[in-house]
Order: sequence, then C-alpha cells, then structure tokens
Amino acid sequence: MSSDKRTQVLIVEDDLALQKQIKWSLDAFDAVTADDRESALNQLRRHAPPVVTMDLGLPPDADGTAEGFRLLEQTLAAAPDTKVIVLTGQNGEANALKAVAMGAYDFLAKPFEPEVLNLTIERAFRLHELQRENQRLQAMHQPDALGGLVTRDPQVLRVCRTIEKVANSGATVMLLGESGTGKEVLARGLHQSSNRKGERFVAINCAAIPENLLESELFGYEKGAFTGAAKTTVGKIETAHRGTLMLDEIGDLPMPLQAKLLRFLQERVIERVGGRQEIPVDVRIVCATHQDLKQLTTVARFREDLYYRLAEIVVQIPPLRDRVGDPALLAHAFVRRFSQEQNRRSLSLSEDALRAIEVHRWPGNIRELENCIKRAVIMAEGNQITADDLGLPLGLEDVAEPSLDLRAVRDEAEKKAVIAALSRANGNVLKAAEMLGVSRPTLYDLMHRLGLK
Repeated sequence: MSSDKRTQVLIVEDDLALQKQIKWSLDAFDAVTADDRESALNQLRRHAPPVVTMDLGLPPDADGTAEGFRLLEQTLAAAPDTKVIVLTGQNGEANALKAVAMGAYDFLAKPFEPEVLNLTIERAFRLHELQRENQRLQAMHQPDALGGLVTRDPQVLRVCRTIEKVANSGATVMLLGESGTGKEVLARGLHQSSNRKGERFVAINCAAIPENLLESELFGYEKGAFTGAAKTTVGKIETAHRGTLMLDEIGDLPMPLQAKLLRFLQERVIERVGGRQEIPVDVRIVCATHQDLKQLTTVARFREDLYYRLAEIVVQIPPLRDRVGDPALLAHAFVRRFSQEQNRRSLSLSEDALRAIEVHRWPGNIRELENCIKRAVIMAEGNQITADDLGLPLGLEDVAEPSLDLRAVRDEAEKKAVIAALSRANGNVLKAAEMLGVSRPTLYDLMHRLGLK
C-alpha cells in the first residue's frame, strides 16, 4: 500500500515503546503518532487520517479511560467519517463496547497480533473509501432540481446551496440580479426542490402586462365585473394554489396592486375583481427583479411594508461577467444544444472564439450569450465557430486574458485558474491539465482539494 493521505493512520499511544512497536508493525502505512489527547487532535487536524488507533488510557489519566473517551468523542465530532480502532487491556471489554456504542469502528485487546491489527486497519480503510465513493455517487446521481443551471462559479454554487436550504421553509424568496442572469431558472429550481414540487409553478411578468389588466390577471375576475367579462376567470394567484407563484419584475408592480398584494400576503385570502367572497389560497411566493427595491422604497415607488414581507430570504445572483469560468462553460453547452437543433453535430469553439467569450463583458448576461451562440451556430461555415462568427465587438486584444499558470497564482487565484481551465476545456481533465502545465493526477488532486467535480 502506497504512503499517501489515503493510507495514513494515526497511532495514539502514551507508552512510547508500544507506540514504536505498533508503528513498526504498520510499515505498509504512513503512520503518524501522538501520546496525549491534545497532540492527537493536532495530528488529526493536520493530517486528516482516515483511520486512527487509540489507547483509552491517556495522560493525565493514564490509569483511567476518561481522557480516551473524551478524545474519541472529539475525534468523531471533528471527522465523523474517521474509523477509530480502540486498543484495550485484557479486561477492557466493557470499555471497548462503550467505545463502539459511541461510534468507534472496532476494538482489539492487548497484546494483539500485528497481522490482526493490519487486517483490521485494511478493512477500515476499505470501508472508508467505499463510503466516500458512495457519497460521491449519491451527489452525482441524486435528482437535481437545479439541473437547468450550468455553473462552476463558487458564488453561484453558494446561491444554489441557499436555494436548496430554504426550499422547504415556506419563506418568501426575493431573487435579485441583472436581466438574463437566470432568475426564473432558480425560481423553478426552488419549486422543484420544495415539498410543493408536485403542484403548479406559475410565473407572471409584472412589467409585461398593462396596469389596467394586471389586477385581473393576478386576482381573477367575476362574470360581469367589467365589459367583456363573459365568465368567471381564475387569476394567477388562485391557479398556483398549493404550488409556487413567481412574480417577475416585482419592482414594476403599480402602487394600488402593491397594497392588494400586501393584504394577500398578510391574510392569505384574495377577492376576485368584481367579487365579494374571500377565497383562501395557499401559495409560495417567489419574486424577482433587476431593480434596487430598497432604493425604490426611499423614493416612494415601492411600499416599504411590502418590501419586508417579500424580502424574508434575499438571494443576490451575480452577473455573468463576475462568474469565473462560466462564460466558456455555458458557451460549450449552448453549442451542443444548438448544433443538435440545427443538425450540425460536429461544431466546436475555436481558441480565438473562447478568448473572445472570456473577455467580453456580456451586459445581457446568459440571454445575450445564448443568442450569440445560436447565431454563430447558424452562421458558421466550417466545423469550428470562430471569433468572427460570434460577432462580438472589436478591441478584444486590449483586454488581458485570465492567467492559467498555477505557478503564478495562489489561494483563490489558483481555484479560479482551475475552474477557468476546466470550463474552457469543456470538462476534459486532460486538456485542462495541459493548459495549466500540470499532470492529470496533479489536477485531480487539486480538484479534490478545492472541492471541484
């Protein structure tokens, strides 16, 4: 077994002679040692070993077990996946069973056979690796309500985690971001992640409907309520009963309707236009806007009390220009989609096209990029989409291309470089490793350390 983090074992033993003996018998592993609780915790934090062998009798209570049990509890709290093998005295079965009940993997009585200890550690390592692989596969194959969102950017990934956390809370969510950043995709993902996913998702754009029609669209109307009202019609709020209602461009909602929406949020009942009956409605509200609603409240264009009703959870969506690696990643995805639609299966992006995509500011965000790629797929004459096919503004050479040299960047810059390389290479690890000037195993190690899939 090679000596690396995957085969590392921590030996916690205050008897230095026995500690040396155990380490010698575990020559197939990368063994680190500790002789008390404090040093063991330091080694645990420093090396994160998958397996720990532990004597319960540790100083200053070498004849008792209190310090050992305290270390076991702290180890499992800090690293729940760690496999702890407890080494006990001849008459320590009660303590061993207590340790297993607390979460220890196994126990061995002293004196033990080196072959038995090695076999126990091997089994612990294999179980640890199987559990890690199972977690990875579950994360890959679980139903993804946010599957419509393509990203590797840490900011957007944090937004996704927020959406998943609040999905079942029932709280009203406000999505803030520029036009074209994917607010409706996130709203639908919120609905699909919630316990309302079996019901309807209804969206209405408050800026796209004339003011005199918006009230009846939202709240519905009774027969004869106005000229042309030939029958009773259910509004969007009622249609979304038990489901989710997205109010897009909520900042454009007229003031009279703001008061009526506020009453609905407070009472959870509506009255149709021309009607007198109060109708209870159970609906989750998600609103979205590119405007600064807080600023609108200061100039009396948006009700402050409504703002605080809607802003129970506020999610800020970053623009495409601030998402590390996402322009290239999205471009690859759009090329695949539109190539299939246009029956041009062999199309790909050239290097100059990728550079153009990376340095463009994308004021229209994802919607602008989507339209740009669709036009390029239609217009491209060869098997590659070039910068000319994209039709982006000239002067790209004056903008610095993001550095992909890992030796020139540190910490956060290193993560950005890896993300950018993977995005440009469309997820091909070998190509990304060549761009970064590292080997493929090194890049896999980096991706694992940085938490990238």
